Amino acid sequence: MSYYLTIIGSNNAPVYELDIGSYKQNSNGIFKFPDNINNLKQFIANSSLDILENIQFNSQQHYFNNIDSFYGYSTFIFLTQSNIKYIILTNSKNLDESIRQFFIELNELYLKKLLSPFYDYNSPINSKFFTTRVKNIAKKYL
Repeated sequence: MSYYLTIIGSNNAPVYELDIGSYKQNSNGIFKFPDNINNLKQFIANSSLDILENIQFNSQQHYFNNIDSFYGYSTFIFLTQSNIKYIILTNSKNLDESIRQFFIELNELYLKKLLSPFYDYNSPINSKFFTTRVKNIAKKYL
């Protein structure tokens, strides 16, 4: 199982993206997207934003599971109060709760990043420490 994570800023520009492999079921954490999906994963994730915009103001929830599907790959979105969107594209099944928990811890990590005086809101995140922390959270839940 492979996961593509992207964080989209409030201005709908990408802030962070990472390919993650599964650590469950004796996997080693290496992502394995097919070539046709690997080239389209950004497009698939961003196309789900159109669906999110149609339903986000009619709903009180923050977590949208399986909001879109493309060739067996599902899109999961977590929407923050400041309109930051965490998007995961994956081909795994029945992991709704673990993905939701992953989003909750990712949100805590991102909030800590926002509190840093050295980070500008909606600017790309290039921190190796942030990537390491995201991978540790992924190892825990994905």
